[in-house]
Amino acid sequence: RVDEWTDVDRKRVMNDIISTMFNKKFMEELFKPQDLYSKKALRTVYDRLAHASIMRLNQASMDKLYDLMTMAFKYQVLLCPRPRDILLVTFNHLDAIKDFISDSPGILNQVDETFRSLIETYNCLSDGEFQLIRQTLLIFFQDMHIRVSIFLKDKVQNSNGRFVLPISGPVPWGAEVPGLIRIFNHKGVEVKRAEFTTAGNYVTPQREGSFELYGDRVLKLGTNMYSVTRPVETHVSGSSKNLASQAKENIAPNPLAKEELNFLARLLGGLDIQKPAGGETGFRLNLFTTDEEEEHAAQTRPEELSYKVINIEATQEPGRRAELSRILGELELAEPRPGSAEKGEDLLALMDGL
Repeated sequence: RVDEWTDVDRKRVMNDIISTMFNKKFMEELFKPQDLYSKKALRTVYDRLAHASIMRLNQASMDKLYDLMTMAFKYQVLLCPRPRDILLVTFNHLDAIKDFISDSPGILNQVDETFRSLIETYNCLSDGEFQLIRQTLLIFFQDMHIRVSIFLKDKVQNSNGRFVLPISGPVPWGAEVPGLIRIFNHKGVEVKRAEFTTAGNYVTPQREGSFELYGDRVLKLGTNMYSVTRPVETHVSGSSKNLASQAKENIAPNPLAKEELNFLARLLGGLDIQKPAGGETGFRLNLFTTDEEEEHAAQTRPEELSYKVINIEATQEPGRRAELSRILGELELAEPRPGSAEKGEDLLALMDGL
């Protein structure tokens, strides 16, 4: 059947998306010191990544997928026990991605290279710098209060779309269980202690999560939310509509944002993915129960939440055409050479095998 979704198709889609996402030059651009991208820029990049394969999504399904991604990430950042644990959340993401492409050594090497870059760039940062990163991310998501059924069922999100902070469980690594007040004199000597009762049931964590390429992250934020199979719905709450309206971005794109999109579009290829060869029709992914439900969601979605994806055509400028062709060539994933995944082989040899 043309519309049947097989494991082979799923594997192909995951390989295409992950190899595009972890393209070396795209990663190098993301690791450059820079301001946070605008919401429109993020949505445009996300849209291109989601369509970097034979899979296609209609606007409503794309909106639903984006809402789920942004709210899940906001939840993970918000509930981090300490700012530095944002890195452990990211490592959980990459560990899961590596499981998807465990039998594709070429793509696996791309992800490992990004892993090493993250460790080299962020492991040395201070707690204050991680706090600034966390605040910056939360400011970016602060006006987004979209309800997600999986969060509502687990009672980690209220009906107004705001997340519930737990008052029980492990305290951050390096912190003590609350309940004790120490009083010191001017010489720094402890002179008195007082205890108080807390509303929550706090415990001391057994160990710190691993910040290395391999190891137990301990922290579960960023791991698979779907331990139990269940449908996921996203709904825009009334308060979210008002907040989104207040924070509505200007319809005319900012020139700096457009320049940023222009460069990112070139890194991602700047073009739509080529149509499947031969009689292959590709797959359309519908995140709703029926096509009618998908169409209704597209019609009823608030205008202020419908991100306008900016299409930038980079092929019309002769000076860029040759460079774009070169970049597209680098994005193509060649079959790994035989023996390229042998244990102990040099990293450069693996890169040559791409």
